[in-house]
Amino acid sequence: MEDSPLLSIIQNNINFDKSKTQAIYIQAAQNFIGLFQRKIILEKTKLPGTRALAKTLQIHRNTAVAIYDELASQGWVDIKPNKGTFVSVRKTTSTNKKSKTDFSTKSTISETTGFHFQKSFHLASTVQSTEAKYSINDGKPDLRLHPVHQFTRWYSAAMKRKTLIKKWNRPQEASLSMFQTQLCNYLNATRGLNVSPKNLINTRSTEMSLYIVSQLLIQKDDVVLVGELSNYASNMIFQQVGAKLITIPVDEEGLDVEFIRKNFIKSSIRSVYVCAHRDYPTTTTLSYNRRKALLELAKEFGFAIIEDDFDYDFQFDGSPNLPMVNSDENGLIIYLGKLGQSLFPSFQTGFVIAPENLIQEAKNYLYLIDEQGDLIQQQMLSELINEGEIYILMQKNIVVYKERRDYLHQLLTHQFKNIATWKIPNGGLAVWLSFTQNIPLVKLAKEAEKNNLFLPKTILYQTKSNCAIRFGFGHLNKEELGKVVYILKNAYESINTHKIPV
Repeated sequence: MEDSPLLSIIQNNINFDKSKTQAIYIQAAQNFIGLFQRKIILEKTKLPGTRALAKTLQIHRNTAVAIYDELASQGWVDIKPNKGTFVSVRKTTSTNKKSKTDFSTKSTISETTGFHFQKSFHLASTVQSTEAKYSINDGKPDLRLHPVHQFTRWYSAAMKRKTLIKKWNRPQEASLSMFQTQLCNYLNATRGLNVSPKNLINTRSTEMSLYIVSQLLIQKDDVVLVGELSNYASNMIFQQVGAKLITIPVDEEGLDVEFIRKNFIKSSIRSVYVCAHRDYPTTTTLSYNRRKALLELAKEFGFAIIEDDFDYDFQFDGSPNLPMVNSDENGLIIYLGKLGQSLFPSFQTGFVIAPENLIQEAKNYLYLIDEQGDLIQQQMLSELINEGEIYILMQKNIVVYKERRDYLHQLLTHQFKNIATWKIPNGGLAVWLSFTQNIPLVKLAKEAEKNNLFLPKTILYQTKSNCAIRFGFGHLNKEELGKVVYILKNAYESINTHKIPV
């Protein structure tokens, strides 16, 4: 077969570049597929043996074997022992029989369904599009600080672990994973907790954690108390399960617990949602006395406390307040949090800490909607926790974020000293910027966008007693912060003077 036309076709059409990162056998296999698709090599054709192929292409015989194996795995060839390798017969879906319905007559999907379904008026979209160069969010990290090259190496190493295949093949295995143990140890060490893996589940995000908890805890028309302004995402989750939301005042000490005692009676409240460490959106910390009073009231009135500790990791000054769950002796608190906020979102994980009986039910619900989670992510995070890399990266980023916070304070002092008030937060990635004059924030956002600054509606808080912005600064470097504050000041002056500044 050395001088056969088939070998000549292969020699002239199968090319590969050894300098590319893609393996030679993959490149060659793709060339073969092109020959099959263009009918240059026809179906049922017997291909040359691996020795002849290796000689023709001047490659190792093992590489020739790998080429045929790759083609076989994709269904392009059939390898028949002691007979050879043959191009497969590709089945088509065409038929000579007339179908009762001509499925080729419509090229687009209908805009509306032909059946009724339940619409949710609670899940209003918060997505907004913009072409502005800069934006302010509600306090998200800067993904540019993520160590891409290191994580590429760690992720690759995690994928090669042989134990992953075993885990994938045994999805119903109920034993505690190494990741749950590592996560539990890390939280105990960094947040002063004293819990076992049986008190914990990990989820894709804090929102997923809250959704699962709300499904277990809340029934239609159950009363859930939230802060006066609160988190729009958590509010939508509660409303979606049928909760009746009632807002509670928030002052300089956080959620007003005495207001609850005065205005509600025993067994009338199902749950109180609180961000004790830093209130969302105002960044106010719930005082020690209020924490103690809330726990006592929960025991007396019989309600659950959902403690959302969404940004515990970002503490700049002093020591962070320990979670309320540390003081819970009566199983009243469901603690939500997030690990890995210094990483890309796909590497972050949410978690729930609660009494074992609730965690078991939460696991049953979690396995229904997310049977295995991301095993590669869990493998990698386990190793990063064990090696201390998560903690080291967090400490490095805290230095950067603290510098940005201090610089933002300087900029605001220079530009907004007489027109707004704010407090320098001891942690977190947002500042509560409250305007002394009640201005139309929607108009402010529109004016800012004209000058390349996007203010999403989710950070604007305008009520009878509030005119404020949750100014997230973590994702902006110093140069960007300078430009953003300058544009915001110009937009403010514009809507007050009704003149567009030059």
